[in-house]
Amino acid sequence: MRALTRLAAAAALFLPAAAHAQADPAGSGPIVAALSWMQGTLLGTVATAVAVMAVAAVGFMMLTGRMNWRFGATVIIGCFILFGAASIVGGIQQAAGVG
Repeated sequence: MRALTRLAAAAALFLPAAAHAQADPAGSGPIVAALSWMQGTLLGTVATAVAVMAVAAVGFMMLTGRMNWRFGATVIIGCFILFGAASIVGGIQQAAGVG
């Protein structure tokens, strides 16, 4: 009986619960619009320019023989996360059964 209870508790931990989206509170329209604009700006042209400069810096460091491998790995992983964020979130939501 005890093992069955533990098994049920463990199963409940691993089963995803459906997330319920809540409506935006009254008066939050301008705030949501401003945050959406900021997200579009930071993930658009600005992010692309910063990523290009970071990869160029890593390449220049490799050319001059002063490559810091930790910095290089950080740049590559950061670019992957930044530009793949939508795919990563979509995969997590699909795995959880939300989306």
